[in-house]
Amino acid sequence: MTQQQRRYPPAIAAMLATLVFAASCAPTLNRPLDQPSPTAVSQLWSEPADLESRNLFHGIGGEQLRPQSTTFTFVADKTTGTNKGYDVRDAQGRLWAVKLGVEAQPEVTVSRILWALGFHQPPVYYIEQWQFADGDKRELSPARFRAEFEGREVVGEWSWYDNPFIGSRPFAALVTVNILLNNWDLKTPNNKVYAVVDDNGGTGRQYVVRDLGASLGEARQPRPLTWIPFMRQMQGTKNNLEHFERQGFVRGIDGEFAEFDYSGLDGALVKSVTVDDLRWTCALLSRLSEAQWADAFRAGGYNTADTARYVRKIQSKIADAHRLVVASHSSSAEAVQAAR
Repeated sequence: MTQQQRRYPPAIAAMLATLVFAASCAPTLNRPLDQPSPTAVSQLWSEPADLESRNLFHGIGGEQLRPQSTTFTFVADKTTGTNKGYDVRDAQGRLWAVKLGVEAQPEVTVSRILWALGFHQPPVYYIEQWQFADGDKRELSPARFRAEFEGREVVGEWSWYDNPFIGSRPFAALVTVNILLNNWDLKTPNNKVYAVVDDNGGTGRQYVVRDLGASLGEARQPRPLTWIPFMRQMQGTKNNLEHFERQGFVRGIDGEFAEFDYSGLDGALVKSVTVDDLRWTCALLSRLSEAQWADAFRAGGYNTADTARYVRKIQSKIADAHRLVVASHSSSAEAVQAAR
């Protein structure tokens, strides 16, 4: 039988066509023509001058914003995303977006870490025991509570692949920290643009990675499935300590770029991080104390034993990455010296 005579069953032919089409549509980074300005980058990240003293248990909202009562009034059911949830009001009348399920814990913990490093985040809290007023019988379980209030309004979404920050150190650090924490759900609907009113009545913008629940598990996907964008939800696991412990971070250095232990749909994004970006990010991460790391996990409701294992693995990953960066720098310096 010649090549022209060979015929594939319709189902296999359709699958092959889908794979070829999906591979041709793989996203690429739309890099700005000019280096992002400090003003633009400030919409994503602010220098955390007080990083070493930030309270990662209470987070950006502090203890004062945390709900003072465990009784809430039902407002509406959550209608988006993969996890069940509600909109509720607390005893003071503040509106909260509530997320139940496996994503609640990692979302709070990862949000704390990103905020500590200088990335804009909304106030979020993990509430283990709570109830509805008036004997409402809707499903209850430990949940993430996100504060919704005047002066911070979502006005849009932003893409990892097309934004004003690509090429800046903070944007590369944001990518790197999400890889470190195995957040594999890097899709546009999870990224929100807020209009924020400042103390003087002026309005600015904040770009936020908001839905962080697909973290602290394993970020892996069989290679053929990475060609199919609609397979995003099969990229990994969530909130799974054993899976988190078995995945690495940086495999090595490939020229001027870091090579991460990653397989998934966002290869173009992951491969954009340079060695200098990785060095800068490691320096930022190293400013967090072990107590701060532990507080971030305590904020997410993790017990002491699991917290210790998570923190130990994260610190090991950072240390390994730092060693590779130092070795790469030494090799480059030796090569330059030899060429003279």
